[in-house]
Amino acid sequence: MSDAKDVINKAISEHHDIKETVDLSKDSLTDIEALFALRQAYSSWTQCAPEDLKARQEQLLQVVNAVDRGLRGHWGFEEKAVKPLFGDALMKGFVGEHGEIVRRMEAARKTLTEVKLAGLEQQELLTRKTVIQEAVNYALQAIEEHTNHEEMLFKMMKKGTDARS
Repeated sequence: MSDAKDVINKAISEHHDIKETVDLSKDSLTDIEALFALRQAYSSWTQCAPEDLKARQEQLLQVVNAVDRGLRGHWGFEEKAVKPLFGDALMKGFVGEHGEIVRRMEAARKTLTEVKLAGLEQQELLTRKTVIQEAVNYALQAIEEHTNHEEMLFKMMKKGTDARS
């Protein structure tokens, strides 16, 4: 029982261990760190002036790449550690959500890479800005939804293991 509690407590503490700034050079980012970093970059993107969009587009792409890499590193640990606790059916849903986030991150990366902003009139620039915002927001929503599911699962598992002790 102690092993299960240790895994659950570690997962919970990792998800709540948010720094003032997220180190995007790490090999692993928790879902909450990823959400925090991507939200910051997204907010910066949505609020920038049209003349700054090209530079901010590159910054946003770098954050998307770092978040994607960091999440995959974190999930490698997480998927192994929680599998014995969750069982096959729940793990399929858990891993399925990871796959959905990967697909949405890939779509955001593709949009950021393919949408060209140079030399456009302001109206077309703003239209393309919206296309990028939608792609990144779609990825953000998937990460946030999964993070909420994970939080609930880990809290329930903790209650269950605490009750057995």
